[in-house]
Amino acid sequence: MNNSSFFIVGKHAVFEALKNNKRKVLKVYLTEESKKSIHRNSPKKNLLKNTKVFFKTKKELDKYCNNDGILHQGYVAEIEHLEQVQIKEFIKEKNNLTFVCLDEVTDPRNIGSIIRSAASFNIDGLIVKERHFPNNSKLMYKSASGCLEHLNIFQVSNINTTLKFLRDKNFWVYGFDANSEKNFTEIKWEGNNILLFGSEGFGLKKHTAKYTDFNVKISINKEIESLNISNSAAIVFHHINQQKKLS
Repeated sequence: MNNSSFFIVGKHAVFEALKNNKRKVLKVYLTEESKKSIHRNSPKKNLLKNTKVFFKTKKELDKYCNNDGILHQGYVAEIEHLEQVQIKEFIKEKNNLTFVCLDEVTDPRNIGSIIRSAASFNIDGLIVKERHFPNNSKLMYKSASGCLEHLNIFQVSNINTTLKFLRDKNFWVYGFDANSEKNFTEIKWEGNNILLFGSEGFGLKKHTAKYTDFNVKISINKEIESLNISNSAAIVFHHINQQKKLS
């Protein structure tokens, strides 16, 4: 493995990486059955063309994810990172953008699930702090189920500086806080918006909260303390996507 490459596992993660023309797939490790499955799912295009393919038993593939507590499903690939998308360039001449921003969310499974939901419900991009983003995590790629190939990921050095820049570019920042008075469904989601979620255990940092324009909440059963962040994000993404479809 070279310095810029890493391994991913799982059917959807590997399959979507192979379909993405912008993703460089160096090697693929498959069982005989998973190779047949790739051809069955893409009969009109040979996704394995120009890719080094190695056939392994399921037991041989186990070594790629024994320490991660996940299943390879007969699919392992060595890939390189996609070219970084620069947020300053991306927003030029675009309107009605919706970004999600994660403030010190670090769990790879949660991040992967959020990416999956964001791609599914047409969120335009994910803003993360470069230092906290598990770039090479097999668990994140497996949890995202191939959706890292379909979502713009903006890795930034400083969340607060990025929020300030985007506010100056006519973005509204909505911080999600369970103690807020206003339900997020009361908002008319128009224009450019940023959905800011805090860490799994501590919520939004006070310093980051200074860069929010509004604080909103998801109303849930008062007997329940909170929702998992990936569930919260999926609810919000779906609602906004439906509202945009109807507008």
